[in-house]
Amino acid sequence: MRLRKSLWRLAIVVLVLLLSVNSYAGNNCKAVYGRGAHEIRLATGSPGELGLLKVLANEFNKSHNTRICWIKAGSGKSLALLKAKKVDVVLVHAPEAEKRAVNEGWATRRTLIGCNEFYIGPKDDPARIASAKTAVEAYTKIAKAKAKFLSRGDNSGTHKRELFIWKKAGITPTGKWYIITRDFMMATLKKADELRGYFMTDSSTWVVARKDMRNLKVLFKGDPLLINVYHGLCQPHCKPEAAAFLEFLISEKGQKIIRDYGKDAYGESLYHDAQYAEQYER
Repeated sequence: MRLRKSLWRLAIVVLVLLLSVNSYAGNNCKAVYGRGAHEIRLATGSPGELGLLKVLANEFNKSHNTRICWIKAGSGKSLALLKAKKVDVVLVHAPEAEKRAVNEGWATRRTLIGCNEFYIGPKDDPARIASAKTAVEAYTKIAKAKAKFLSRGDNSGTHKRELFIWKKAGITPTGKWYIITRDFMMATLKKADELRGYFMTDSSTWVVARKDMRNLKVLFKGDPLLINVYHGLCQPHCKPEAAAFLEFLISEKGQKIIRDYGKDAYGESLYHDAQYAEQYER
């Protein structure tokens, strides 16, 4: 009898623990930062994957009774989740789609928070893009050479920018040389290294991963078309905690975290702050 009671107590404890874990880490959360009473559901890609969101969230939670659920999604999916009211906030880099969202009324508080840059290229540079003067010229060289090019193909901000550059070049990329991964930035970068292909990775991911890249290097950068500007957006009826988080991102404390993130670990920052990014606003 005592054994049966003990087993029941143990079962109840396990059930409570499982429910607790589910409440904090479930609902598609890739990670949950903090254990406060008020949840902020936030969708983003690389800022979460590279750890910046965790640092920002932990600092924000110190002065707020909040927890932040990170849902891992590229810019296109993040915006779709915002439109479907499945997240409170997104951090994205798809300017035209962001503007449409605001104009259509299902997103508000579009807030400039920072930027990074896109880099592309394998070491042997078969398309000779290192001599290109513009991103359009670089893409044209890649297509003409039919050199391997990896595309995320996932409607992410990176994919949207890639397609924009192809369009400006007057090219519709097709054929065996054009490889669609339908995967995130880091995974596609690793695939590009494996295949010795071109890929438009962001500078932040490159800084983190370059020590492990055997076949890639920076061949082209500097074209304003390759500047990757990030904004935060909120639901039309932005709940107070979500609005406070957006305000935190543009506060001096939040901006310092953004412009300094990565310096200790990699010797350089992974992101520029909003003041720097403002010159590239479109």
